Amino acid sequence: MPRSYRCDDRHRGGGMTVTHVTLGQVVATPGALEALTAAGVSAMSLLDRHGRGDWGEVGREDWRANDWSLANGERLLSAYTVGAVKVWLITERDRSATTLLLPDEY
Repeated sequence: MPRSYRCDDRHRGGGMTVTHVTLGQVVATPGALEALTAAGVSAMSLLDRHGRGDWGEVGREDWRANDWSLANGERLLSAYTVGAVKVWLITERDRSATTLLLPDEY
């Protein structure tokens, strides 16, 4: 069963929204796993943020694009700094899978 998250009345940038991200199968690249382990950060903490619609360290336009993509069934991208390394989380448009990876592994 796909993993889903729901967070009601999330407040970001003055607006109230309801966020629900179905993550699907969760996979991670070796580089992402190494970065998480080295920084002592759990993958679940990033998956939780992504699943709640906290897109991390993306710009304002990318944040809005993710919110639009969530509502319209498109691919989602979050970015988080883990130690000194950026980790991306990408949920496919059909919500079948979410991948944790490093940008250079894309």
